[in-house]
This record gives sequence, structure tokens and C-alpha cells, in this order.
Amino acid sequence: MKSVAMVLFPEFLLLDMAGPLEVFSVANRFLKPQDHYRLTTLGTERGPLRASNGVLMHTDRCIEDDNERYDLLLVPGGPGAYNEKLPSLQAWLPGAVGRAGCYGSICTGVFVLGHAGLIDGYRVTTHWNYTERLIKGFPRAIVATDRIYVEDRNLITSGGVTAGIDLALAVVARDHGKKLAQDVAKVLLVVMKRQGGQAQFSPLMAAVAPQETPVTRVQNHVLEHLEEAFSVERMAGIANMSPRHFARVFAREVGMTPMEFLQNARIDRARNLLETSDLPLKTVAFKSGFGSVRHMRFLFGEKLGLTPLQYREQFS
Repeated sequence: MKSVAMVLFPEFLLLDMAGPLEVFSVANRFLKPQDHYRLTTLGTERGPLRASNGVLMHTDRCIEDDNERYDLLLVPGGPGAYNEKLPSLQAWLPGAVGRAGCYGSICTGVFVLGHAGLIDGYRVTTHWNYTERLIKGFPRAIVATDRIYVEDRNLITSGGVTAGIDLALAVVARDHGKKLAQDVAKVLLVVMKRQGGQAQFSPLMAAVAPQETPVTRVQNHVLEHLEEAFSVERMAGIANMSPRHFARVFAREVGMTPMEFLQNARIDRARNLLETSDLPLKTVAFKSGFGSVRHMRFLFGEKLGLTPLQYREQFS
């Protein structure tokens, strides 16, 4: 019998907890009793804990009273994970992780692990909206920005919210084989393996800064004329800079090259058209500046892991 513990704290995200635990619970329906997952919830405080959606949860016991060894110790995300430091949990986690066979996080729960010093030197992931914050906050971690979940040695982390289900299915497949994980996925009406990564859910391009600078002037001009052809030289001319100087300034201010910005802007334009209209793919490609459906399909596959048609079927 394998043991799984979920550590809860004020303002945790309820679905981060319920999704993975439901996977293990459903798996128990197919397993012999001696092979069941034993599920435990641990709280940072005695008494009920309120989730971020207002639901009150009673845990099995408080972390202060716990010194067991678990096969898998998980931390969910939520506002309490990335807005609070949770000193009692940070002090308890290293010892608990040392006793555990494997440990991990769902969504922004990785911030709790990070503050406890448990992700340095590991490949990890989190919700796409928090990857930049994770990179800046924990520079010694190796952040995978487009993965649904990541396994690195005895640490497993997942992307946002429902990606915790993917994480748990991967654990079930590892423990009991792919067939059982597929059976559980069918019961939960989820796919065993998603097409593409987290990038398909997140915009590739951040909003243009509101202040007027040569770089933002170029960005806004490009966004207003995406169907036109652009080169670094043309963009540099709009900024009244030499191409080399413009490319350096642009990369410093935006965090990507001018051509990466152009490519990402075109993909985001195409995504919006695919989500909100029934325009033919050829028209979408033209309005987004790709020139051809073939070129658009290639870049969608490279950046999102989906074809434009698959993207439309999934998100429109």
C-alpha cells in the first residue's frame, strides 16, 4: 500500500487538492486492497482550513503532530502559496521531504517548496502565469515554462490547476502501469496525455508597456500592421535607430528579439481569430501575417504543439 499526503494551508486552491486525490481514489477502485493508495491530508493549523474559494476543510491531522514517512508528499497551490511565506510549513517540509520517497507540488505550490529550499538545482514547472515570478524568485531552479508536469529525480511538479490530475495519472502509471492510468482517466473523462503544453493556454506576448518609447512605438506599429512584412531593418527605421542598436535595446526592454516579438504577436493574433471566428485558415494566416497556412501550421506546431485546426477545435 502506497501512502500519499497532501499538505493544506489557509487559502489553498481546492481543485489543486481534489483533482490529484480523486485520481488516487479512483485508482483504488481497480486495485486490490493491499495495493490501495492511503490518502492523508495534513494541515498547517489545527482545526478547519479555508480554501481560496471559501470551502472549509478538516484535515486528518496537523503537521506539528506528524512525523510519518509518505511515498508521495504533495503541496497544492493557491493564493496562500504564492502570497504568504508560511514559516511553520517551511520549517517542517525539509524533514518531511527527507522521510518521503517522492515529493512534489501542484500549480503554484512550487513556491512553498522554493521557500523551503527544496527546488534548487531541480527542473520544475508551475502555472504559466507565474513562471516569470518563479524564475526571478528562485534563480537556482531550472524552470520549464511549457510543461504540463515535470519529473526530476524524486521531485515532481505540475503546471496550473488541472495539471495536477496529469501529475497524479503519471504517478499511477509509474506505480501500476499505463493501463490502470488510462482506466482512471476514462472514469474522470480526461485524456491520458494532452496535446501540446501550457503555452497553448497562455499568451506568448505580454502587453505593450504604456509609456511612449522608441521600442513601444515600434511594437504598437507592428501590432497595427501585422499583415505586412517586417524586418529588423524596417523596425529599426521606425525607431530611428541603427539595426544593431535597435536589436540590443529591444531585447533588453522586451526580453525577446524583435523577430521573436513579431512571430509571437502573429501567433497570438491567429489564436484570437481561431477562437472567435469561423474564418478559413487561409484568411486567418493572411490577417496574421503568416503568408501561408503551411507557415502558420509549422509555427503553431513549434510553439504550441498543436496545428491551427486542433487549436480551433480545442478552444473555440
